[in-house]
Amino acid sequence: MDGGSIVRVFDTTLRDGEQAARINLNTGEKVQIARHLERLRVDVIEAGFPAASPGDFDAVRQVAAEVRTPVIAGLARTTEPDITAAGEALRGAARPRIHTFIATSAIHMEYKLKMNPKEVLREVESAVRLARGITDDVEFSAEDASRSDIGFLVEVYSLAADCGAMTLNIPDTVGYAMPNEFGEFCGNIIKKVARDDVIWSVHCHNDLGLSVANTLAAVKSGARQVECTINGLGERAGNASMEEIVMSLRTRSDHFGADTRIDTTRFYSVSRLVSNLTGVMVQPNKAVVGVNAFAHEAGIHQHGMLCNRATYEIMTPESVGSPGTDLHLGKHSGRHAFGERIEQLGYQLTVEQLAEAFEYFKTLCDKKKEVSDGDIEAFLLDRIIHATPERQYELRDYAVTVGSGGKPTASITLSHKDQELTEAAVGNGPVDASYKAILKILSFKPELTEFRIRATSEQADAQGEAHVILRYKDIRAQGRGASTDIIEATIRAYLEAVNRLYTTAAAREVTI
Repeated sequence: MDGGSIVRVFDTTLRDGEQAARINLNTGEKVQIARHLERLRVDVIEAGFPAASPGDFDAVRQVAAEVRTPVIAGLARTTEPDITAAGEALRGAARPRIHTFIATSAIHMEYKLKMNPKEVLREVESAVRLARGITDDVEFSAEDASRSDIGFLVEVYSLAADCGAMTLNIPDTVGYAMPNEFGEFCGNIIKKVARDDVIWSVHCHNDLGLSVANTLAAVKSGARQVECTINGLGERAGNASMEEIVMSLRTRSDHFGADTRIDTTRFYSVSRLVSNLTGVMVQPNKAVVGVNAFAHEAGIHQHGMLCNRATYEIMTPESVGSPGTDLHLGKHSGRHAFGERIEQLGYQLTVEQLAEAFEYFKTLCDKKKEVSDGDIEAFLLDRIIHATPERQYELRDYAVTVGSGGKPTASITLSHKDQELTEAAVGNGPVDASYKAILKILSFKPELTEFRIRATSEQADAQGEAHVILRYKDIRAQGRGASTDIIEATIRAYLEAVNRLYTTAAAREVTI
């Protein structure tokens, strides 16, 4: 790592990233991501919004209990219930932070808050003082700062610092800013508030595709904390991408004179982990972690690479953990080699989970000649990590008949509350027939809003991995299933989503 100023990395994948449409992580999945973020050496993990739901509260509490090295932050509005909930969820954290916020732009104050500037200032004072009474580490954010009056912002940030906030965050909440103006804007605020005892932070959204550029402009102007997500996940067009910010600072340290503590060799694996758990695929040409990020097809490029890799690579695949080859394991592989490969793929399992995964790996080896990384990840997510702990429905048996002369027919047997329930249905295809049979068994009728399926590798005997999203009332839930039998994979994915709907509905006290 080069010398220069250290920029803190504040990861909000588990909070702002999870707020993206169609993403619904359970507590176990959030803990798995948090563990990898710890190994990535992020400085702060924003684990969630404790007051938002019982599930969010539990996730923050669990991450705070299990992840000890980074600061663990909980988001809170400037209300007493929010701040109290955040403090309670963070009680077990080794390094807790309460992150409180209120909007400061004229449009937000008038239409959303229905407050005048003096009322907002009173909220800032009471909230920061209350949070500081719970923990020494308090961060304050002025929502929609980039569209706020700079004079008012200076007053707001000065008050927050006087009341004990140690980190002051300048968000570009709706991705409105341009890099040059945002850099100047942040620099002016930092200069006018003139506090040497705080860390200035920025939180940029990507509505115009400028979140990383705006973040870097702010670093150039004195910001020393960047708020970002893995793969740029987030509401609407997403947040600033951590891997792009960090690699920009690392690659162009001559320009920024700043760096981070991040172990960049873990970027590729954590990107895949987040993509697999959220169901949001990374575009092939995504900077740093896309599958084409280090691919060279044009003849002139290939010639240059053969002469000297630096002709077309400003960073190496190894620097971000991008694999050169795919390691294949088989039935003769031992538990140690299997465990090492799990670690390399970015997963951290308990002893019990590893033993269960190894047993399934051996079973899979009897069905396939070679088990690829994709196969391993698929069954880890399906059987170990992604599975809902409390399942209302389990697949017991299924039979599907498909022929050229008639309609596909499916017979499905599920277990539910110590009962076995069987129904059959016909459909336009084997998957449609299977889902119709399941709907006959269920006591409610969820809507299928998304369905996709892919092979876990390029091998002819690859597992099929299915991903579905179901909606019931205002609740969405995703499900994933993997199997060497593609129909079984689709059924398992559907049932996983059903079980998640039950769990989420119970947490929200919605009747199913």
